[in-house]
Amino acid sequence: MDAARKLDVLAGAARYDVSCASSGSRRPRTGRGLGAASVGGVCHSWSADGRCISLLKVLFSNHCIYDCAYCVNRASNPTPRAAFTVEELVALTLAFYRRNYIEGLFLSSGVLRSPDYTMECLIRVVERLRREERFGGYVHLKAIPGASPEQIRRAGLVADRVSVNIELPSETSLRALAPEKSKQDILGPMGLMSRSIAESLAERRKDRRAPAFAPAGQSTQLIVGASPESDRQILNLSSALYRTYGLKRVYYSAYTPVVEDPRLPRPDRPDLAREHRLYQADWLLRCYGFALDEILPADEPRLDADLDPKTAWALRHPERFPVDLDRADYETLVRVPGIGARTAARIVATRRQAAVRPEDLSRLGAVARRARHFVACGGRYLGDGSFEPARVRARLTAAARASDAVQGELPLEPL
Repeated sequence: MDAARKLDVLAGAARYDVSCASSGSRRPRTGRGLGAASVGGVCHSWSADGRCISLLKVLFSNHCIYDCAYCVNRASNPTPRAAFTVEELVALTLAFYRRNYIEGLFLSSGVLRSPDYTMECLIRVVERLRREERFGGYVHLKAIPGASPEQIRRAGLVADRVSVNIELPSETSLRALAPEKSKQDILGPMGLMSRSIAESLAERRKDRRAPAFAPAGQSTQLIVGASPESDRQILNLSSALYRTYGLKRVYYSAYTPVVEDPRLPRPDRPDLAREHRLYQADWLLRCYGFALDEILPADEPRLDADLDPKTAWALRHPERFPVDLDRADYETLVRVPGIGARTAARIVATRRQAAVRPEDLSRLGAVARRARHFVACGGRYLGDGSFEPARVRARLTAAARASDAVQGELPLEPL
């Protein structure tokens, strides 16, 4: 099989891993060699200046000794198989970079022979790129569950981000659907990476020439819908991962049936609406200071399908609304549905010069059609009549369903 055909097979096999939209590396440009990792990140994402940036997303091989029920590359699935050599993948990455197709590499693999053998193959690719070809572009390397601490340390010294996918939200589901993997095989490398990143940061504060370990941190992926866990269980796990291991991101992937297996559900289509709500709730956990119990109380295991989680929280706390735009502090403003962190900061800054007017909401970046139901301006409530949660819910739910009917999906709006 030639390299072009291998690329076709192995790039297609990599598309189910969504945890590749990474950012935050500050790997310095040395003035020699190729490429530079940008702070804005890579992988078909958008940088701060609006630039689209991309990377080569590929598997080293889709051969796998494991038989995880949900995976297209499972050992028992009769799919075309391929594997690169180290030389082929290095040459391919450099050729794509020189043609300005990519700015970095996202590299994962099925498990060949053993976790350590597979990690050795992946690390050799990146070491060749870094040390022999002087490639300075962004590299996201997937850690193989069960790999040795030595291999994880080597990976972190050459890649910008190293991540291991937890895949399933509970140990029970892991035993049922991926019996060759164990909880410790996944959490062990996570813990080692967390400690190594912290140690590297401490050393670099003392000496900027000290080697950086995974300067863009680590992330993971959860499959949503292949197993019966509730949204609260999933978010509880995510919250614990952020708190314990300092993860940069948890990515959520709506389960898509790609293989036949009696242990798996057979949905008509991926539950993208649920995936989207989990991302919104995750954003509240990471960036807005919400606690899990605020997003989903103990007696509510599932996120509201009709309303984003910030709006659902606001309607459960009518005593906090409407918020006075002329007086509320930043921490209060950022919890208003339709007002994000940047908009809250702009409102506070605007008040230093003049009072905020109703027409300023959109100009300052708010989703005004949602925010107006929760705010007052100049002593006047901007919604209809008085603030009544049942009325606001009905209006927002009707507006969301109308928008879904037009767009065919949940609108991706700021919180």
